[in-house]
Amino acid sequence: MPPSAAAYGHEAAVKLLLDIGEVDTDSKDNAGGTPLLWAAANGREAIVKLLLNTDKVDTDSKDDKGRTPLSYAVNKDEAHLKQLLDTGKVQVGANNNEYEAVVKQLLDTGKVDADSKDDKGRTPLSWAVINGREAVVKQLLDTGKVDVDAKDKVGRTPLSWAAENGREAAVKQLLDTGKVNANSKDDKSRTPLSWAAINGRKAVTKQLLDTGKVDADSKDDKNRTPLLWAAACGREAVVKQLLDTGKVDVDAKDEVGRMPLLYVTNGRDAVK
Repeated sequence: MPPSAAAYGHEAAVKLLLDIGEVDTDSKDNAGGTPLLWAAANGREAIVKLLLNTDKVDTDSKDDKGRTPLSYAVNKDEAHLKQLLDTGKVQVGANNNEYEAVVKQLLDTGKVDADSKDDKGRTPLSWAVINGREAVVKQLLDTGKVDVDAKDKVGRTPLSWAAENGREAAVKQLLDTGKVNANSKDDKSRTPLSWAAINGRKAVTKQLLDTGKVDADSKDDKNRTPLLWAAACGREAVVKQLLDTGKVDVDAKDEVGRMPLLYVTNGRDAVK
């Protein structure tokens, strides 16, 4: 079966092809995508149902980037989909509710690995968090089959990604599980608080500090603290939050001997 029929939502055409009974429902395109993968990626709930009902599809099939139908369903990343398909003509027109329905369909089969990692080491939960898919995050957490603190190939957890992207709802969902290390360090020794500070995520910074479980003065591989990053990036509100903790060294120096005040006077261009 041409994956494009599933991708573009041609339900009648898909049904006709399936009724023939001689089509390869698991055929892969040049990027390793199957009809089910593309249907899931484009939020085609009806077509996903048709394909699953054949009992002839691999619900956990991976493409050339190691991503499964579930991974795409939680992601809704139009730019990446266009890049994957050589024609660049993929249309992502489904709304969030349709994607959530597809996620449910896939999880309900009981045949998908909800914690499958792609070539970046990211799980569906990581992608859902990155893209701010609060309802999907709940769906995945409710399975009880996902590692909420799984690290990808650069050592980053779902909480780290949520903090960087300012996903307040996802941060709360993850913290509420009681299973995440709020002070986890990635390959650059940066914590979720560091990422929140760099990007000026005031609400997330508060959420993390309120746990009482984060080191407000943690240093990364360049000896830079959250305060130093916040100051260097001009994140005034976060600087105040960190100072108000009374637990940060205002004169801490990084690997090149610069302290927060020096970065404030030089601006972010001084950070390398």
